[in-house]
Parts: sequence; C-alpha cells; structure tokens
Amino acid sequence: MWLPTSIYERLPQFLLILGLLFMSSGWYLGFDYSLSILYFCVGGACCLWSLWIFTRRLRHRQVRQDHKQRPENGGGESGENEGQIAG
Repeated sequence: MWLPTSIYERLPQFLLILGLLFMSSGWYLGFDYSLSILYFCVGGACCLWSLWIFTRRLRHRQVRQDHKQRPENGGGESGENEGQIAG
C-alpha cells in the first residue's frame, strides 16, 4: 500500500494521539461502563504500535546513514588493515 510522504511521516503521531484519545475517553466514561476496558486496551495498543513504528524507522534510518558514511572500497590509507590480527 502506497501512502503520500506527508501521511507516512505523520502516522506514528496520529496513532499516538488516537491512542491517547481512546484512553482518555475510557477514563472519562469510567469503569462502570463495560466498554471502557476495551477503550483502554485499544488506546494502549495504538500507543504501543506508534512507538514501535517510530523506533523501527529510527533504527532503519540510522543503519542507512551508517552505510552511506562507510567507504565503498572497504579501506582507506589510514585504516587499511583495521581489524586484522597481526601474526
């Protein structure tokens, strides 16, 4: 499924706000209302999902940035034998 970049980038924030709204509505209704527990569970799931998406994107972007900073040929003048055991 393809999403426009603006929506794709804002998805974690939207899910976090949606989760907080679900949790606050469950709190507002009170525990006497039978569906308030469901509201809390859905809100918690939305919050956790948004945090999961955010951390996965952050890790992926850090890995991509690290790969861009590495030299392509695997060595340079100063670090040519880096990581090799002398023997």
